[in-house]
Amino acid sequence: MNMPDMQGVLCDVLEQRKVTTLYQPIVDLRAGTMYGYEALSRGPSDSSLHSPLAMLRAADHFGLQARIEQLCVETAVRGFVARRLAGKLFVNIRPARLFDPFFKPEKLAGFLNSAGLSPRRLVLEITESDPVVEYTAMADLVGSLRDVGIEMAMDDLGEGFSSLRLWSELKPSYVKIDKHFISGLNQDPVKLQFVRSLQQIAEKSQSHIVAEGIEMVSELAMVKDLGIAFGQGYLLGRPALMPPAVPSAEAAQCLARSAISVFPRAGAVRTQRTAHRLLIEAPSVDISTASEQVLEILQENEGLHAVAVVKDGIPAGMISRPLLLDQFTRHFSRELYGRKSCSLFMDKTPLVVDIGTLVSELAELVVRKGKQDFSDGFIITENGRYRGLGSGYDLMREITEMQVVAARYASPLTLLPGNVPIHEHTDRLLAAGVDFVAAYFDLDHFKPYNDVYGYRKGDEMIQLLARIITEHCDANLDFVGHIGGDDFIVLFQSQDWEWRCRQIMRQFDSSRLALFLPEHVAQGGYESEDRRGRMVFHAPVMLSIGAVPVRQGYFQQHLEVERAASQAKKMAKKSEGNSLFIERRCHLDNTEEPGEEDWAPARLAEVSFRDF
Repeated sequence: MNMPDMQGVLCDVLEQRKVTTLYQPIVDLRAGTMYGYEALSRGPSDSSLHSPLAMLRAADHFGLQARIEQLCVETAVRGFVARRLAGKLFVNIRPARLFDPFFKPEKLAGFLNSAGLSPRRLVLEITESDPVVEYTAMADLVGSLRDVGIEMAMDDLGEGFSSLRLWSELKPSYVKIDKHFISGLNQDPVKLQFVRSLQQIAEKSQSHIVAEGIEMVSELAMVKDLGIAFGQGYLLGRPALMPPAVPSAEAAQCLARSAISVFPRAGAVRTQRTAHRLLIEAPSVDISTASEQVLEILQENEGLHAVAVVKDGIPAGMISRPLLLDQFTRHFSRELYGRKSCSLFMDKTPLVVDIGTLVSELAELVVRKGKQDFSDGFIITENGRYRGLGSGYDLMREITEMQVVAARYASPLTLLPGNVPIHEHTDRLLAAGVDFVAAYFDLDHFKPYNDVYGYRKGDEMIQLLARIITEHCDANLDFVGHIGGDDFIVLFQSQDWEWRCRQIMRQFDSSRLALFLPEHVAQGGYESEDRRGRMVFHAPVMLSIGAVPVRQGYFQQHLEVERAASQAKKMAKKSEGNSLFIERRCHLDNTEEPGEEDWAPARLAEVSFRDF
């Protein structure tokens, strides 16, 4: 559509008021009810101005932005009243529009009253499409609007120009977090920390957070668990001409659930760091470039350890800084080689990795390639084309940082959360008053196995158990932690936790056989010397599980829960073979060990090792 035609369509939209409003629910996450609706304006469905962005861009071009935005607000208000929708109406406006005559507090309040909507039910969402310059004037105007009952909201926090300052200056009643930070929130500890920080700021500033873009139950559960007041997204309700009066059944079920979410593990994501973190934006040279030009690049960039050589944007080699500088310090080198192709001095087989390569995989590649590649570094590509360089020393620093983090917060062997996260999650469960089950997993006869088969095989046995436990737990409900050695703990919120424990025992019972010699399987164990030099027959490795159902008020802190689970585990170990002991008593005195009468009828049927 050419510009005159577009102007004609836009004028027709204004004259005929051809704007349609869809309404998307905003849900009170604590009450599980509708709090209000956001108005989403659309142009004529049969024109290129149907998209709100296209309509606003055209309005900007022809100087009609004030009239278009006023029309959108008027249409949204009248449609909201006509549909008798409950709660508050959120409408989007750009910051500059607040200074238009229509939005003067008295005039806007007068329009609302004449349309049948109390000013106290209107929330103006300030979008961040344009930067705010006059903060003081804007704050004064917002204060005047607030005086007549109209509230303010900030839209898409984290996406625009100066979100945090605008928040501080305007003190809005609502702050909407951009959907980027909500999408995958349950899997990304960085997003989680960001949203938690915003929630803390909101609590201090007496603002309410609205989480946008909630599409998954797991995201909704995490947002609710963080104490965020309001939510919006397709899971809660899609935009519609006549929107629903209640949240979707799936969302309502999630909001009614008392379980808390399992926070994503920082250690796990840190192990997923990629070569992108090591990227050095460094110049490259074409393969036809003269050697003396490469020398000049290195002399001008003292921190550059190498120069990549490319052909049509694809890496062809790499020139090491020490190698080239050493070459050109020799007599007559510049005269002999200065004007010749730099390919004479390049490594034709450098290490080349994609920008998405995991740091752990990259480290293995560097070790495999040898010492030279560590000092020279490597080339980083994206979609096969040169993107930059990576340094061996940066890689070493990254690996070291990952190991330090893992050692404190996760088991280096299994990468499962260690004692600090275990304690934190247990205390979260207790504070929330949620019913859960603490299950302690321990391997029987593990030390003799280590002595006979060696620590490498022992590590494989521990990793096998970790993998089986993790596979049989719900990642959104059940927290799996590695206490240390062959000891694990699972904090179950899954209702079928007992069945999961049985499945773990069954799979471990069969999978462990691959870690024994055939003759040891056949004879049901193995012999080894004890400390006195005598041959002693040892039973094979078995799995014991001690489970303690935790009800509200039973325990006050994580130490009490872990002590009770440890006692239950000791009872499980009193039985030969794989066993599950469940503490059935209503209240457990942590100083008292369970007796034989406390055995639950939940033990797995014992199977002889020879039967396999």
